[in-house]
Amino acid sequence: MKLTEIRQQGYQALIESLGVVGMLRFIQQFEVGYGDYTTEKYQLEEPTIEDFQQFVRGDNKEVNK
Repeated sequence: MKLTEIRQQGYQALIESLGVVGMLRFIQQFEVGYGDYTTEKYQLEEPTIEDFQQFVRGDNKEVNK
């Protein structure tokens, strides 16, 4: 059996047991991502009340400076 056939059968099995949306959510869990969230979260500037008000009004072009 070729790898493409195994992949297709695997997707089909996931779809049959989880549905299409469930299969997609399951597959997304394996995405590695990038960066170091633990370090980077402290480097981000906290939004101000003005930023929040802009966001609520829909003028959110530069909310995350």
